[in-house]
Amino acid sequence: MAQQPESAAVVVVHHLNFSRSHRVIWLLEELGLPYRLVRHERDANFRAPPALMQVHPLGKAPVIQDGDLTLGESAVILGYIDTRYGEGRHAPPRDSDAWFEHEEWLQYAESTAAFPIMVKRIGVITGGLSERMERFVDPTLAKTLRHIADRMSGRDYLMGDALTLADVQMAYPLEMARSMGLLQDYPAIADYLARLAARPAFMRAIEIGGPMLPAKN
Repeated sequence: MAQQPESAAVVVVHHLNFSRSHRVIWLLEELGLPYRLVRHERDANFRAPPALMQVHPLGKAPVIQDGDLTLGESAVILGYIDTRYGEGRHAPPRDSDAWFEHEEWLQYAESTAAFPIMVKRIGVITGGLSERMERFVDPTLAKTLRHIADRMSGRDYLMGDALTLADVQMAYPLEMARSMGLLQDYPAIADYLARLAARPAFMRAIEIGGPMLPAKN
């Protein structure tokens, strides 16, 4: 659905290669909505280009533009698209107990869950964490992955048998964990990630925007 004419586009998606903006493309593909993709490429230092600063003050992706509205932050963007254009079909009914439970998982993915995974990723990029940092982060990582694995027991998706925004949000940190070999002791999470990756809309998002993470050297 990408690369629509200006007049047909619902939203403009500013996409940075190897980034969380895969989430936005994925959701739009799930919904079958037209959108216009603006591509941004990382520089030699793997940083976002200055052009993104002209779109949003943080200079990061994802960012969407819809008329006069410009939004950053994945969870907000996903919620906006699903509410305004998806009839809320990727979240439980608002104000239900399930909606707040879903909101917890949606926010957890990019906050508490992502923290130990990102710290481990920093160690990979910088050549290793200090022993003190390893002792700090490893128990937190194990607790995080056990929590997600326990949630996936007997479930296809975080909220049951249907894909929600929380799943779209969760795929990125879990793919990062998988790429570092952190899911070997958590087959329930590995199976969950494989189910997400097998969705046609997920695969189209990869075809359109490229992989979420660079290949290992």
